[in-house]
Parts: sequence; C-alpha cells; structure tokens
Amino acid sequence: MQLRNSTSRYGWVSIFLHWGVALAVFGLFALGLWMVDLGYYDPWRKAGPDLHKSIGLTLFFFMVLRVVWRFISPPPPPPPTQGRLTRIAAKLGHAFLYLDLFLVMVAGYLISTADGVGIPVFGLFEVPALVSGLPNQAETAGDVHLYLAWILVVFSVLHGLAAFKHHFIDRDATLVRMLGRKA
Repeated sequence: MQLRNSTSRYGWVSIFLHWGVALAVFGLFALGLWMVDLGYYDPWRKAGPDLHKSIGLTLFFFMVLRVVWRFISPPPPPPPTQGRLTRIAAKLGHAFLYLDLFLVMVAGYLISTADGVGIPVFGLFEVPALVSGLPNQAETAGDVHLYLAWILVVFSVLHGLAAFKHHFIDRDATLVRMLGRKA
C-alpha cells in the first residue's frame, strides 16, 4: 500500500491517522465516563485522569499532524456518483468533526490547567499551563468538555453510519478507500 493518498484510495498514513483517532476518541470517551465515578480510595482515582490527559495531549499532536497531512497529501476526490449536496454535507461533516475534536481537547486542557499546574504526559515531559485562573475555569471547561465529547461521539457514530450507507446502499467506494483498497 502506498504512503500517500492517490486519486482512488487513501494511503497508509491517512488510514492510520483516521482509525487511530477514532480508537482514541472512543477510548477516551469511555475512560472519561468511567473515571468520573471513581471513589476517593480507588487506586485509579489519580491514574485514570493522568492517563486520560496523556492520551488526550498525544491525540492533539496527532490531530495537528492529521491536518498538516491533509495539505501534504489531499484526500481522494469523492466518487463521481455522489451528488452536490452529498459532497457539501461530507465537507461540512468532516469540518465539524475536526472542529469539535479540537474544541474538546482545548476544553480538557483548560480543565487541567485551571490551577496553574502543567500537565505531565506519560511522565516524560510536561505541557505548561498557559491559561489559568479564569473565573470558574475548571467548572465551565468541564461542562463544555463533557457536552462537546458527547456531540463528538454522536457525530462520529453518524459518520460511521454514513460510510455504511455509502457502502451498502449507494454501493460506492467511500468506505473501501478508507480501508486501503482501491476504488
């Protein structure tokens, strides 16, 4: 399989970034829901949030890489059978997913840095607290983080259902291209 995208399929870098981000988003969502209910004496009470933050910051790096990669290796054009409205909806849907994901990560950063303390990433380095001390920063960012995360997961499921619709109903190559197969 090729490294870069072609006119008929995605390359392995785009495929890795797409599926890796999807796995991270759903994993972080599950971890986030699980860790908020941990008891005070639970051994995961500190480890769960630390892991969530480390994966989230790593995801931020990969999302920046993903955006840059889209400019270096543009995605294949939509199949010619797709109508104008479908193409517009796809562009808007992808833009919304990217925007929502970045906003979720910014809100998570604002939760974690509200007290002016940096965020350790897997114990290897620390991301500094550049924004802190805003009124109700942790609470407001926490609410935004939660609601945007739910929206992200719902739209990601709709994104997946749209891919199945293209594959099973429209019978076009939208899904198989993201699996690395030629259109």
